[in-house]
Amino acid sequence: MRILLISPNHAEGAWLQKALHESAHSLQRAEDLRDGLFVAGEEPFDAVIVMALDSALLPALHGILPGLSRGTGGATIIAVLGIEASASERSKVLRAGADACFRYPFSFIEMHERMHALMRTTGASGGGVQGIQPAQPASGAQPLQNAPQLDAGTREIVEGARRAELTRREYLLVECLLRQTNVPVPRDQMIRYAWPEKDDIDASTVNLVVSRLRRKLAREGIEVRIDTISRYGYQLTLPTFD
Repeated sequence: MRILLISPNHAEGAWLQKALHESAHSLQRAEDLRDGLFVAGEEPFDAVIVMALDSALLPALHGILPGLSRGTGGATIIAVLGIEASASERSKVLRAGADACFRYPFSFIEMHERMHALMRTTGASGGGVQGIQPAQPASGAQPLQNAPQLDAGTREIVEGARRAELTRREYLLVECLLRQTNVPVPRDQMIRYAWPEKDDIDASTVNLVVSRLRRKLAREGIEVRIDTISRYGYQLTLPTFD
């Protein structure tokens, strides 16, 4: 899942960033509300989490929520307010455009499950998690009946009755490719998605993980194919029937 975390540079934000990272999400962080609004419009996100623990940030939060709601293409928006936030303040945040609102401290497990539940209800996800179908094939071609999906709970790729357990990097790379099946995806986009916390990843690292993925998929009999696009990147190709 591709998530944007908008949070000032404080310990609470660092804790949430670490928890999301360890849950195998592709995470981007913005430390300012205005910067976060800009980043949210630059690329697709499945969810946007906004932390406003200081009550002084509430007016600015109310100001950006409508823009986030309009500009993120249906992403799930979750707000986190400070411990003193009243029910009335949380209600205002929901009316301004948030899909859910938590008061700090909160249960990460509950937030995580709420986020998944909201995405199942709204169909907001751009693809990649269990229950989300890959991009549709060209007109006239019939997709594979057991189209591959990712199971976020077990970190596996699932195709019918076949499953393959993936590492965190493998999972994120497949999720990135699954969003744009049968379409070439540049290596730099794959790096930003699967290694969002690093800025020193080169093409050879991507090639190594893809090679490992290919062997794993072949061993488990999963029919998707990861094709190399010379001097560009990779493409996840689904079998189709004319």
